[in-house]
Amino acid sequence: MKTIKVALAGAGAFGIKHLEGIRNIDGVEVVSLVGRQLDKTKPVAEKFGIGHVTTDLAESLALKEVDAVILCTPTQMHASQAIACMKAGKHVQVEIPLADSLADAEAVVALQKQTGLVAMCGHTRRFNPSHQWLHRRIAAGELAIQQMDVQTYFFRRTNMNALGQPRSWTDHLLWHHAAHTVDLFAYQAGGEIVAANALQGPIHPGLGIAMDMSIQLKASTGALCTLSLSFNNDGPLGTFFRYICDKGTYIARYDDLVDGKEQKIDVSKVDVSMNGIELQDREFFAAIRESREPNASVAKVLPCYRTLHQLEQQLAHSA
Repeated sequence: MKTIKVALAGAGAFGIKHLEGIRNIDGVEVVSLVGRQLDKTKPVAEKFGIGHVTTDLAESLALKEVDAVILCTPTQMHASQAIACMKAGKHVQVEIPLADSLADAEAVVALQKQTGLVAMCGHTRRFNPSHQWLHRRIAAGELAIQQMDVQTYFFRRTNMNALGQPRSWTDHLLWHHAAHTVDLFAYQAGGEIVAANALQGPIHPGLGIAMDMSIQLKASTGALCTLSLSFNNDGPLGTFFRYICDKGTYIARYDDLVDGKEQKIDVSKVDVSMNGIELQDREFFAAIRESREPNASVAKVLPCYRTLHQLEQQLAHSA
């Protein structure tokens, strides 16, 4: 088995999650690490045994040995960097979101079709064992979603990342955090989103973004989704999914799944790992080896960005 050699761009909180997951995958080696600041990137490279370190993605793309790239960079760079990777002949996995505009997302999908390279977006919820368990039951016709009730809550009054370090860019409830649920809802409901509405709270004077948002969705299957998002929540943090189905209710919290009576459901045997990021990376590398379209390919997740665009237009007109 030929080793797939990878460059990873973005040595922050999420980049490290990918590096930890890749350590468990045979036949894959990270050979280049790209970071914003060399002094902070070098220790990460040393910890994971990565020989090449740079602050310039183009330098990594110029390495002939690099087969594939994983982008864990700021949202605003995702589309342009994904395009640069494919133009350099490299397969690419870009962390969620694919882009922060529909036009940029469409440009990535167009280039993927032109090149035939594997291009995938990090819609991790498709891979989390808790959501996989439900997806298999839905696909088998054992369950149908009536409604999904989702809460995505953070306490983030300043521009910090998951490690509590200052960010060089601004996070976004709609184009980043809502993307997870909008895509997952369509994926789990098994239909297209046919109606979408949004409301947002006041714009933060310093960050320039809305700190609270409410989104309603309807799928072609008739299923509904209500999504509440906040950066103002001083309580349990993260995203919590309530699946109200025709046969039972299920609540997914991270990798835990319980029924409506809080009885735990064992999802440890759903896949080879309980780590959604690792499973996502396994799918990326398997698609490269098998020359096939991956789950969460840029083409498969594009409808999500069409919905986000529609919601952004709606919010702009109602401001």
